[in-house]
Amino acid sequence: MVRLLADAGVDVVGETDDIDTLLTLVGARHPDVALVDIRLPPTFTDEGLRAAREIRERHPAVGVLLLSQYVETNSAVRALARHRKGFGYLLKDRVADIDELVEAIGRVAEGESVLDPQVVTHLLGRPRVSGALDELTAREREVLELIAQGRSNEAVAQRLQVGPKTVETHVRNIFTKLGLEPSFSDHRRVLAVLAYLQG
Repeated sequence: MVRLLADAGVDVVGETDDIDTLLTLVGARHPDVALVDIRLPPTFTDEGLRAAREIRERHPAVGVLLLSQYVETNSAVRALARHRKGFGYLLKDRVADIDELVEAIGRVAEGESVLDPQVVTHLLGRPRVSGALDELTAREREVLELIAQGRSNEAVAQRLQVGPKTVETHVRNIFTKLGLEPSFSDHRRVLAVLAYLQG
């Protein structure tokens, strides 16, 4: 992976499979993004997730992009809810497409959130109680799903083949139906995504 990233023009400043070394590398080299497998030695359970949280607490300017072999929505949602900006969670299948991985790294480095579409699909399949999300139209849910994947309004417009104004209208309707009023202290787009993921 290091060679593939380097060949794609990504400056890799270090690699390790040890949590302590990972935290030391991040502290010493201040990367834009730490690419972390959720399951690391020695137990291969949640060491990577714990390391990612530690990185965000110690170095909030460093983006974190988690990789996982399987959809682990509970851990991913908790991490996303705690650190809303500069966070990504992809399944390892995405690593096979180096262009997609490099794009995700770049978006996380810019402070965006990136969520694997399969994770979003898995979350949609969970049973949930009825609520404000039930008020959304099918198209509004589609828009919100793309936003949950970290897409901008422009990217949503391109994906759905509609105009930017149409997307803006859908986003306004989503905010209204979810009861998200304009606020200087809260980011309505992030709150809408969290409502959707916790749906």
